[in-house]
Amino acid sequence: MARSVSARTLVPVAAALALLTVLSRGSPAALAATSCQLDGVERIVAVGDVHGAYDRFVGILRAAGILDERQRWIGGRTHLVQTGDVLDRGADSRKALDLLERLDGEARRAGGAVHQLLGNHEVMRILGDVRYVSPGEYEAFQTSRSEEIREDFLKTIPADQREQVLKQTPLGFVEMRLAFGREGRYGKSLRRLDAVAVINGVVFLHGGISPSVAPMKCDAINTMIQDELGNNLEKTRSSPMQSLAAREDGPLWYRGLAQESDAFAPTIDEILAQQRARAIVVGHTVSQDGRIRMRFGGKVFQIDTGMQPAYVPNGRASALEIQHGTFTAIYEDHRDVLLEASASASAPAAAQR
Repeated sequence: MARSVSARTLVPVAAALALLTVLSRGSPAALAATSCQLDGVERIVAVGDVHGAYDRFVGILRAAGILDERQRWIGGRTHLVQTGDVLDRGADSRKALDLLERLDGEARRAGGAVHQLLGNHEVMRILGDVRYVSPGEYEAFQTSRSEEIREDFLKTIPADQREQVLKQTPLGFVEMRLAFGREGRYGKSLRRLDAVAVINGVVFLHGGISPSVAPMKCDAINTMIQDELGNNLEKTRSSPMQSLAAREDGPLWYRGLAQESDAFAPTIDEILAQQRARAIVVGHTVSQDGRIRMRFGGKVFQIDTGMQPAYVPNGRASALEIQHGTFTAIYEDHRDVLLEASASASAPAAAQR
């Protein structure tokens, strides 16, 4: 949930990132190819933008029957999909990342799965755009040596630039940037994430599938974006708007599925037909009433309901459950059935042509 990255937005922090780019570059990590398309999944729970709202994230996972009171996986064979934007705007994004990492192993052992997808804010962090990093996110990386680490970093900066760079370098900044670098714990894991998953004929992603991207299947999208953030990272940093990962009609930034009028319905049918899908679930664009929004007769579901209160004061946490063909919105205090199984079965007729 931010304006698309441009090379110009990266200039103010370029000096502060220069050394960190060298330190964290290492050798490009090999990215294992994984299948992004699954069928026969009994139950899916999808959660949109977290933006560091850890407590609300945990609360909605409990309400959805994913976590117990000790924050352990109780979802059984459920597949949890998180559609990106765990980072930025809120203090506890690191805790949310760590939770997803732990749940991935617990879910697999129980016969379920966690599909953590890239959002545009994960891409921004990888590219070095720190405009939306909250003070608490830097604090999460502070240690007893942070003052010393920052001083050592500033010594590498030309003397006439140090005062300006110091203003852009809060305690924890250096440690955070290294952690999200090529060889950093979070940098490695984020670069391996998919941007798109297709489960039971439903496409899940952060922004949306635009008409220009619709001919691409999920494997092609994921491979290209992983390459742009891996082997070709420097090229992507220098010309982000030329990349699938950062351009405005790309799958992490596109807002048309949430913002176009009802007259866009025929185009939705064309997109679904090219994707061989029956529906698309997206985050990225906050619903105005804090409720999961169903559009185009059950062919698009908008699940970003403003979980982070510092960003969306009237927002709340939510999850979308898909089970036996029924789509249900889950909130911490109640549930709303959005689309019954019978209606769901007839909705994707255009996609089956």
